[in-house]
Amino acid sequence: MICGEKLQYLEKAIDLSCSYCKRPDFGHIVCPNGHYICEQCHNQDGMRVIEDIVLTTDSVNPQEIAELAFSFPGLPMLGCGHAYIAGGALMAALKNEGTTGVTNTDIQEIFDRTRKQAHGGYCGLTGVCGIAPALGGCISVLTGSKCGKDKEQRTTMELVSEVTRAITDLTGPSCCKAYVRASLTVAVDFLEKNFSIVLPKGTASSCRYVEKHPHGCRKEQCPYFSETC
Repeated sequence: MICGEKLQYLEKAIDLSCSYCKRPDFGHIVCPNGHYICEQCHNQDGMRVIEDIVLTTDSVNPQEIAELAFSFPGLPMLGCGHAYIAGGALMAALKNEGTTGVTNTDIQEIFDRTRKQAHGGYCGLTGVCGIAPALGGCISVLTGSKCGKDKEQRTTMELVSEVTRAITDLTGPSCCKAYVRASLTVAVDFLEKNFSIVLPKGTASSCRYVEKHPHGCRKEQCPYFSETC
């Protein structure tokens, strides 16, 4: 993001200093020229726009909300901003649909929970994409799930399991935008099946970001690819 060089993904974290805020940190993703951007600085512009979109939209279609957030030019092609988009888009759609009583405070709660578990590059380091806990948080808020609960916690984990399976089926290399699209499809189906909450199932549009993928787009292997993208 600073000099345009291809990033290096390390197997072990090293001590670093953010090139923007100068805060000492440790991380796994660095530039060969020594540049490093901490999570807070990496996401700050995108998060401001994501929050504005999900807190003000009147759409009841999670895919539509997500695609609008994707279109922000300052959003990195890959990164944990996509976890916030997934959780925010689903909760905004539920708020606007009206039957669940979801509020902007609930949306902010999802952002707070997502921040605890969505960290850049950890999909490759631990096998857990931040989109899964983001959407799990949505079900948790709806059910009141927490440690010690029975059905509520199981229901939350069932959704996370389904989302993780959908993400896994799209891996190679990873693509956060494809993960959001597939995960929201899973979440909408899950809500209808388990809560009788019906949100639009509109198919995610053909991807417009093929040339921006730093690891190389999967193209024909991805269900969102089109030759006319």
